[in-house]
Amino acid sequence: MAGQRKRAFEFVKHKGSGAVAEPCCETGSPESQETELLDAYSRAVIQVVETVGPAVVSLLIDRESPEDKEDENGAGSGVVIAPDGYILTNDHLVRDAKEIGVTLTDGTVMAARVVGKDPMTDIAVVRAQGSRLPCAALGESSGLQVGQLVIAVGNPYGFQSTVSTGVVSALNRDLRAEDDRLIENVIQHTAPLNPGNSGGPLVDSRGHVIGINTAIIAMAQSIGFAIPANTARLIVSQLLKHGRVRRAYLGISARQRPLTRKMIRFHGLSVDQAVEVLSVDPDTPAGKAGIHRGDFIVAANGQPLSGLDALQHFLAEWPIGEPAAFTVLRWTERREIIAVPIENPAQAG
Repeated sequence: MAGQRKRAFEFVKHKGSGAVAEPCCETGSPESQETELLDAYSRAVIQVVETVGPAVVSLLIDRESPEDKEDENGAGSGVVIAPDGYILTNDHLVRDAKEIGVTLTDGTVMAARVVGKDPMTDIAVVRAQGSRLPCAALGESSGLQVGQLVIAVGNPYGFQSTVSTGVVSALNRDLRAEDDRLIENVIQHTAPLNPGNSGGPLVDSRGHVIGINTAIIAMAQSIGFAIPANTARLIVSQLLKHGRVRRAYLGISARQRPLTRKMIRFHGLSVDQAVEVLSVDPDTPAGKAGIHRGDFIVAANGQPLSGLDALQHFLAEWPIGEPAAFTVLRWTERREIIAVPIENPAQAG
């Protein structure tokens, strides 16, 4: 009998040699494969939390209500992006703040102040009065794909490292904020959020911050939205330099649209996305230059524009008041239109 058990073990061990037999154990079964996948998923989430969790902070906001002039308290999350105390969070969290308190995951509490904020992207930078703080790295958001695993980490109301998981459900969304501002080019995802998660990071499976959570639609199966890391990185650099975003302004409303293969071949383009102009204010640089509704902007000063992110990056870096050439597709025509961007009147100090 012992010999039979030994032969069975050897047969199973070497069954890859070509012999056909019924397996005598559950190894390799669909159930075990599913368990292995779940284990790998859990390990990925655990590693992300261990990496990013210490850099996620709770923000307690003491503000003055414009309605009744009484103090109001608000709470949210943020993520430390530099060890000397710089924290990335939402503009709507720190708006009208009188005092800001920051709580780390180890319970340390410190005061903070607003360095700069940008209502158009709902991004703000605050600085805590601390040093050698744990920090997280901003990742690359341009390569995100629908269906990709994402992890939301928050520190709402002092409940440290609150974690939820989901997937990217859509890209390049436009989001109407509570005060009717339009936030463009946001990430839509399914990681469950609550109000205290606002300002916290959206992280990929490698532990890189690929977005800053900004809003949730609670009545729509808890759809969440996040500002892409590439947008946040650009905004942070301007806030640290100027205290506000000096954003060049064309005067258009636009969205990102894919180009057909026929258009790409016909015009010899190196990009498959473009910026579609939805409306133009006539008394703006774009209106005065002759950019029309329905135009597709595909390049600026010879630099191909792969979409809204690329156009925003160009305008953010372009010297205000300097002429720039925009390559525009209008039906079958390809035009070079010279426009002179000005500083956005909404952000001008």
